[in-house]
Amino acid sequence: MPRIVHFEVCADDPERAVRFYREAFGWEIQRWQGPMPYWMVKTGEAPEPGIDGAIMERIPTVGSVNTVGVDSLEETLSKVIAAGGSQMGSTQTIPGVGIFTYVYDSE
Repeated sequence: MPRIVHFEVCADDPERAVRFYREAFGWEIQRWQGPMPYWMVKTGEAPEPGIDGAIMERIPTVGSVNTVGVDSLEETLSKVIAAGGSQMGSTQTIPGVGIFTYVYDSE
């Protein structure tokens, strides 16, 4: 069963969000050295249950992002569309990480 493996908090002012989540929850947050403004978030230590995530600039029409690990992106994308969802943009590759695409749910 595919599980959420990563979350993204979308914010109009990501640096404000970084300060808030550090102060409110004590999360460890570091700027990612990639091509876009992106902050990696560590929410706790293993083996405590939970997931880590990121803070990023807001994507228009998107409130938050949950990344789900799947065995086959193509198969899962077909299921998303059959269930009434849709793909947002194109499939992309993150070197050293894998391939991904954003999808909308049926609402």
